[in-house]
Amino acid sequence: MRGGTSRGPFFLESDLPSDSARRDRVLLAVMGSPDRRQIDGLGGAHPLTSKVGIVRKSHTAGVDLDFLFAQLQPDKDTVDTTPNCGNMLAAVVPFALERGLIAARGEETTLRVLTLNTDMQCDITVQTPDGRVSYEGDARIDGVPGTSAPIKINFLDTAGSVAASLLPTGRVLDVIDGIAVTCIDNGMPLVIFKAADVGRTGYESVDALNADTGLKTRIEKLRIACGHAMGLGDVTDKNYPKMTLIAPPRAGGSLSTRSFIPHVCHDAIGVLAAVTVGTACVLEGSATQGVAVVPAGAAKTIAVEHPTGEFSVELEIDPTNPQNVLRAALLRTARLIMRGEVMVPAALVS
Repeated sequence: MRGGTSRGPFFLESDLPSDSARRDRVLLAVMGSPDRRQIDGLGGAHPLTSKVGIVRKSHTAGVDLDFLFAQLQPDKDTVDTTPNCGNMLAAVVPFALERGLIAARGEETTLRVLTLNTDMQCDITVQTPDGRVSYEGDARIDGVPGTSAPIKINFLDTAGSVAASLLPTGRVLDVIDGIAVTCIDNGMPLVIFKAADVGRTGYESVDALNADTGLKTRIEKLRIACGHAMGLGDVTDKNYPKMTLIAPPRAGGSLSTRSFIPHVCHDAIGVLAAVTVGTACVLEGSATQGVAVVPAGAAKTIAVEHPTGEFSVELEIDPTNPQNVLRAALLRTARLIMRGEVMVPAALVS
C-alpha cells in the first residue's frame, strides 16, 4: 500500500512469525535487503519505499487497531521498530477495512489507532461510502501524483514519542558542536538548525544535497552529538534523530525545509517530522525564530515547504502554556496497490 508519500507491504500480525527475530528475517527477505537495489524483494531501493506495516485488532480499551511500523534500509540488514511513520500510518485503516479486521461505520469511518512503536494514539478518518473504503477523491498531497480520497489524522499525544519529552535537552535552543539547534520530539525526534549555519541556502535540490559529502559528514557529526544530548545514546546505527535544515519560506509558506532521514535527503518531509517542525515554529526562542512566518492565534496552520511542495499542519496551542501543543492534525491520502502472497525462503517460516 501507499501511505502518504511512502510505500510498503502491510501484514496482519497473525500472518508473521511471533518471534521478533524470525519476523525480522522474514521482512528482510520480503524487501530484498541488504542490497541497494533490493533486486530480490519488494523494496524500492529507497528508504521511503523500504517500509512495512503490521496491524492487528487492539487489546487496549478504547482503541480499535494496533500498528507496528518497521523501517528497513536498502543496503542494511536492520529492521527498526523504534520510530513511528505518519505516512504509513495513513494506510492502516484502509488496510484493516480491506482485510475485514473491522467494519465500516457509515459514509465516513473513524478508528482509533495505537502505534506500538511510540505508544501514540490517533484518530484516523477515511471515506467509506456504501460500506467500502474509497480511494477516489479530490484531495492532493505534494509528493504524490494525482488526487485521492482524503484521510484525516488527528494526533492525540505526540510529545516525547522516542525521546523522554518534547524538549529532551530541557531547553528550546542549544549550541551543540558549534551550531544553534533545537532538539525536539513531537512525534519524531528532530534536530532543527538554520541552513545558513552550515554554509548552505536551504534551497538546494535533493540531488545536490545527497551529493554533498562534506555537508553530510558535518551533519552526521552533529547528529551523533545531539543524540547524546537528547538522551538517545549512540545514534550511529539508529534512524533518528532526523536532521532538518531550515530557511525562510519562498512559496508563501511558513518556512522552507530540507530533511535528512537521517543520511538521505527526503524528497518531501515526513508526516511526524512536519508536525515536529511546526511545533518548533510556535515555541518562543527556537531555531526557527527569525526564519519562520507564524500566524497569530491559538490555532495555527504551519505550512512547511519542502523540495516537492508543502505540508500544512494544524496546531492548537494551550492558551495557558504557549509551549504546550494540545492538538496536531493533518491530511494524507493512501491507496491499495496490490494484494497477494510474497515468497520468502522456506527455511525462514518452517
